[in-house]
Amino acid sequence: MRSGHAVATVSPVIAAGVGLRRGPCWVLRSASFRLEQPGAGGAVLGIVADGQAAAPALIDLLAGRTAPGYGVLRVLGHDLTTVAGRRAARGRIGIAIRGGRPLPGVRVRGLVERSARTACGPDEDRRLLVAAILDRLALAPWAEVPIRSAPELVARRARIAAAAVRQPELLLMDGLLDDLSCPDLAGLIETMRDLERDTALIVTGGDRDAITQACPEMLVLAGGVLIGNRPPTLPPAMQCPQRQPAYCD
Repeated sequence: MRSGHAVATVSPVIAAGVGLRRGPCWVLRSASFRLEQPGAGGAVLGIVADGQAAAPALIDLLAGRTAPGYGVLRVLGHDLTTVAGRRAARGRIGIAIRGGRPLPGVRVRGLVERSARTACGPDEDRRLLVAAILDRLALAPWAEVPIRSAPELVARRARIAAAAVRQPELLLMDGLLDDLSCPDLAGLIETMRDLERDTALIVTGGDRDAITQACPEMLVLAGGVLIGNRPPTLPPAMQCPQRQPAYCD
């Protein structure tokens, strides 16, 4: 997978003192972390999230679907505290989520083609992109198999292919490592190893052991507090005063 954008020379994600509220509670409380870009590819961060709402809220934040309540957040060089920054980042990010079931009869190729129709630009050959990602993720032999009839590993790879067909610079994966058998987990980790050669990855989920195996760096989100990683060093222009939210219990 090769992005149509220039290779970034900055960290794909930099968060400093970020807070995010979802309903009555704070999903993130003054969180600081970063996803490094160590040369060509290889940027992978795992986040183990407690509770059903934490990981989806974090995915929405990093994907530019929602704004942080406070703090500094830059994704692929864009300031996600601004409307323009979120809009610019969204086109460069892919999202693969375990939840939700495709419509009856939807085949592996159809799922990826549907994503290509909505995600790819008018000057891109969608059929070539679909064929390329199916081949890359070893899905070509399963292309005409309905998603609901496919083995679990194939179904999850198909969701990744649908997110990766646009050739994103950052791929967000939620729940795809949870509840897998050992052989299927090994197969999905192999897929991740291939993708991370040219795509930054952030993987969220509730299975700590699986994320530990798949990700060289991991942090834990518990009660809105991120444990692990290290605070980023920001230039003065990016620093902002800390605001303390009214936390809920």
